[in-house]
Amino acid sequence: MRTLPCYLTEKSRSGLEERTGRLEEKLSSCALCPRQCRVNRSEGALGYCQAPAELIISSVFAHYGEESPLVGSGGSGTIFLTHCNLRCLFCQNYEISMGGEGRQYSHKQLAAAMIDLQRRGCHNINFVTPTHYVPAILRGLSLAIDQGLSIPLVYNCGGYESADVVKLLEGIVDIYMPDIKFLDRGLSDRYCNAPHYPDVAKEVLKEMQRQVGDLVMDERGVARRGLLFRHLVMPSHGENTKDVLDFIRQELSRDAFVNIMDQYHPCHQAFRFEEISRRPSVKEYNEAVEYARHIGLRRAGHK
Repeated sequence: MRTLPCYLTEKSRSGLEERTGRLEEKLSSCALCPRQCRVNRSEGALGYCQAPAELIISSVFAHYGEESPLVGSGGSGTIFLTHCNLRCLFCQNYEISMGGEGRQYSHKQLAAAMIDLQRRGCHNINFVTPTHYVPAILRGLSLAIDQGLSIPLVYNCGGYESADVVKLLEGIVDIYMPDIKFLDRGLSDRYCNAPHYPDVAKEVLKEMQRQVGDLVMDERGVARRGLLFRHLVMPSHGENTKDVLDFIRQELSRDAFVNIMDQYHPCHQAFRFEEISRRPSVKEYNEAVEYARHIGLRRAGHK
């Protein structure tokens, strides 16, 4: 039996409007992410992410390259947002995350894009890097609900989120998809200028797990609700990968759905660092998958 997205209940009792207003208040002294830049984005100031208050979108399309529970037969309705609060030195989409390639969308245009993806048969609306645009996304979501939106909402992020913001998204987001990058403070400082990334990610991932639990799929194998983890295997950092997998298994869930990704290749400024200036070897990747199975993560591997 098909379950309805949780945001429909929140909209019906006016909770969506109240949450959106509270998030918009954070723009005047921006506290939407752990950077806590405190710039007034409502008046045009730019913080670390360099994103304006207005929504800038790079692309909108039915994505068939995402994890199989998101793709199904109709694709994942992906909305790729510009800029990023992490700005990793090895980013493979740096033209978008740092260069800001895209165009401005109004709330109405965003709603229309979401409805169009649903009409085309997509199984979900997948917001990629939504952290710094959450207020605008919720304004568009509200309009889309009025027009008949009824497929799950995916929050596809880098794991560097404000716990307060994530708590405000309870009952709105159906599927969280964080990419857990590092649980080593030295690595997150070196590559992302975010030494406290491990502490932030641990707190936020526990909150996401509390809200939506393990990934639940329908009879077709399509995701309806829950948490889907990603971890990118990087060269030379096998111990960090083990730490990430141990954390998921020991502090979140042995039934966690974990996509152990093998597509890292050196981009942007990665060549500045010899240890990550190459692709991970087949051996490094296979060791990551084998370790996940060894510790009892039953739903981990290449998805």
